[in-house]
Amino acid sequence: MTKDEILDLLRQVRHPGEGDKNIVELGMVHSVEGTVVTLGFPRKRDPLAEYLIGATRATLIRGGVKGAEVKTVVLDAPAPGKKGMEFDTEGLRNVRHIVGVASGKGGVGKSTVAVNLACALARLGYKVGLADADVYGPSVPLMTGTEGLQPDAEESDGKELIVPLEKYGVKWMSIGYFAERGQALIWRGPMASNALKQMILQVKWGTLDFLLVDMPPGTGDIHISLLQDIPMEGALIVTTPQEVALADVEKGAAMFRNKNINRPIFGLVENMAWFTPEEHPDEKYYIFGKDGGARMAESLGIELLGRIPLVQSIRESGDSGAPVALGTRPDAQAFLDLAGRLAAKLG
Repeated sequence: MTKDEILDLLRQVRHPGEGDKNIVELGMVHSVEGTVVTLGFPRKRDPLAEYLIGATRATLIRGGVKGAEVKTVVLDAPAPGKKGMEFDTEGLRNVRHIVGVASGKGGVGKSTVAVNLACALARLGYKVGLADADVYGPSVPLMTGTEGLQPDAEESDGKELIVPLEKYGVKWMSIGYFAERGQALIWRGPMASNALKQMILQVKWGTLDFLLVDMPPGTGDIHISLLQDIPMEGALIVTTPQEVALADVEKGAAMFRNKNINRPIFGLVENMAWFTPEEHPDEKYYIFGKDGGARMAESLGIELLGRIPLVQSIRESGDSGAPVALGTRPDAQAFLDLAGRLAAKLG
């Protein structure tokens, strides 16, 4: 593939913070040598740098560029004695509690719990933010009705920070705000880890009582990097009652309790604990098994902090962008109870 053909591909990569102009038009493509594309960034780090790197790589691979590689270069080097912009935790200095919401495997409703817990905490009067750290499958934009919106960026103390979106009394941040719908981001572990840090550390959170981090499912290098670089106080683990999900809870608990991580687990949340027909709210059907979460919590020495029923309205509310925790039905009350217990546990 020729250089011009590669440049045509790269015109598909648009910068959300620059009026949707593409990276070629903006002069961000520093060089193209064979299948190696080098992007140039200014000394003041672009708050969407990791997104642009990932989007560039994904576009090249989708375009059939075999062996595609994306590198970066600083266009204007820092003056002697000064450092370029780096990730730090300064933006979190006014955040009281940073809590991860994790799961040993996908498909247990972790993001549903995280979004509704954030809304429930806000309903109880707390200042809340949520960072969607599931870079491979960000769902917060859909679940909060904020799809198609893009956060602004502003300069603060000489740093470029992303301003989170606000809705339902919660500040939301997700990589999904910067990717086109249906766009798969093809990232290796280190690139994904940097993108996560950018979505949390390079954000103007302001004063918060709680910052929830919706972590990627499973355990691995990305999770370890996130836990080592983010001052996370501890975590909730979400599971469903069936044995196949509970087996993965042990892996998640072991990760947080690893001597190199050493973060407390505030509690286990049993999602889809029972099925309740909307027409018969007093009936309970344990279609995934009964008390599996309670038994696992006891065996691991973890408190069972909440049990969330399987109700059709939870799914419908998530798809419509109006979290069920905003309502008044029993399913909403389950999330309010969970929020109250977490707040009490953290004082």
